[in-house]
Amino acid sequence: MTIPLLILIDSVHDFLPAIQARGFHAVYAPTAQARKQAIQDHGHEIRIVLTRGATGLRADEMAALPKLELVCSLGVGYENIDLAAAASRGVIVTNGPGANAVSVADHAMALLLGAARHLPQADAWVRQGHWSGFMGPQVTGKRLGILGLGTIGLEIAKRGANGFGMSVGYYNRRARAESGYTYFDNPRALAAASDFLVVATPGGAGTRHLVDAGVLDALGPDGYLVNIARGSVVDTAALIAALAEKRIAGAGLDVVDGEPNVPDALKQLDNVVLTPHSAGRSPEAVAATVALFLENATAHFGGKPVLTPVLDAQAEAA
Repeated sequence: MTIPLLILIDSVHDFLPAIQARGFHAVYAPTAQARKQAIQDHGHEIRIVLTRGATGLRADEMAALPKLELVCSLGVGYENIDLAAAASRGVIVTNGPGANAVSVADHAMALLLGAARHLPQADAWVRQGHWSGFMGPQVTGKRLGILGLGTIGLEIAKRGANGFGMSVGYYNRRARAESGYTYFDNPRALAAASDFLVVATPGGAGTRHLVDAGVLDALGPDGYLVNIARGSVVDTAALIAALAEKRIAGAGLDVVDGEPNVPDALKQLDNVVLTPHSAGRSPEAVAATVALFLENATAHFGGKPVLTPVLDAQAEAA
């Protein structure tokens, strides 16, 4: 007997055969319309949902899934999964911490370099038939600030320190003395001591607009912002104003608040590099996150504890 699984994300399409080979009947619904239709047609039988933090799963959707036992977020984030609703229904929630950290850290450095060295603009310039130099600051030896020194933040720090000889500072909920990096007790102080400020915090209400106008002003006219975390962490209006007025030098953004809708004012700026929330989408990262999802799902339906619980409602109720 196969276990009905509702999939709400598109990045696992190539892994559907492997998922189904492990005993899951996949209902693939990666768009809003397909999601609504799938819940309507298959809601009475779905026992597990695969999603991600930005895509989430709402309380009303859980209510339409009476047999739901497990919600798995493919990546580390789970900010749009209604944990209170899951707890009230005895639904276990898992995530994928660390599984895509290497890919996200690589992408962060790519955005940092792309923004500093104006790579998209230089590429477009050459394709238009021009051949004159673009100038941007070197990265080696500069100051790297990291908001959120978790698994991904540590990977970014390692690349900056070991690959580019950068001094590394960070802001975190708690100091991590074992890291050897310099701790700052607030984002504004970190920004003031950084040439490149990389956002690597979780999303959610606790970090909303952590990077505000004050932080951007502290970063200054020679500073660059990189965000591979969640769009909500950065005040988008403040960022657009800072970029337009050259109060910061540039930005590299893989995430934008309200995505996939990107403000036209942001798209029109020539000192920002944009990518479509793709930092964790390397073949290696997706394979690793799918493997962890399958381990969690197989453990749960085999009567064993899940490996990476965000919310183990059954344990809390015991």
